[in-house]
Amino acid sequence: MGRALAFLYGVVCYAIFFLTFLYLYGFLANIPQLPRTIDVGGPAAGTTIALLINFGLIALFGLQHTVMARPGFKEKWTKIVPVAIERSTYVLITSLLLILLYWQWRPMTGTVIWQADATWTQYLAWAVFVGGLLVVLLSTFIIDHFDLFGLRQVWLNLRQKTYTHSPFKVTFFYKFVRHPLYVGWLMTFWGTPSMTLGHLMFAVLMSGYILIAIRYEERDLARILGEDYVNYKQKVPMLVPKLGKSHETIKGAGSGGGEEPLSH
Repeated sequence: MGRALAFLYGVVCYAIFFLTFLYLYGFLANIPQLPRTIDVGGPAAGTTIALLINFGLIALFGLQHTVMARPGFKEKWTKIVPVAIERSTYVLITSLLLILLYWQWRPMTGTVIWQADATWTQYLAWAVFVGGLLVVLLSTFIIDHFDLFGLRQVWLNLRQKTYTHSPFKVTFFYKFVRHPLYVGWLMTFWGTPSMTLGHLMFAVLMSGYILIAIRYEERDLARILGEDYVNYKQKVPMLVPKLGKSHETIKGAGSGGGEEPLSH
């Protein structure tokens, strides 16, 4: 693949991802203007069928998201896909699976787990949701937004420059929690004034996926960063922030946090 074509491919993959990313928030927030959301517009199905289909959609997403992010898979995958577009391809496949989820998700609204009736509780729920969105976005830029979603790779390739990992530095959110990107996602999954059975299923399964993904990511980061990351892991909590003395900057190779697009 030519350098210019690879760059164009990376830009298109990023654009698809960005629109898919925005739709996810509308999907979870039940924005009425959208054709389908987590509680509205999907194909009708009985509870058992809905459970099986929804579980399958999330399992498929989680399997792809985890397997394709592992170094061993990347080593084999890049013998087929050019290294410069490996990340962009990962982002594209992730986006397509999310689109499949939006399209085939079966709403399960017969049971409402909780409903925030008071105005202040509704505001609180939406504050958690929007706060999660902001934490996710900020965390991607702290890591290196354009590297995380493949644009830096295709840009360097276009300029005929060798790709190097962005240095891992403990800054901002990362001084208080090891995976702020995932904290933001958890806030988004659970921050809703109306928790239906379908929304609860999504939140529980995606939260479970995050806990599984962290295990694999931290193993990879410890292998890449060595003792630096091991020391960081011992001093900074995984998901629940610990306010107080911040951790010193770690100097070394690797991406900040190593997190994937759901990223991580």
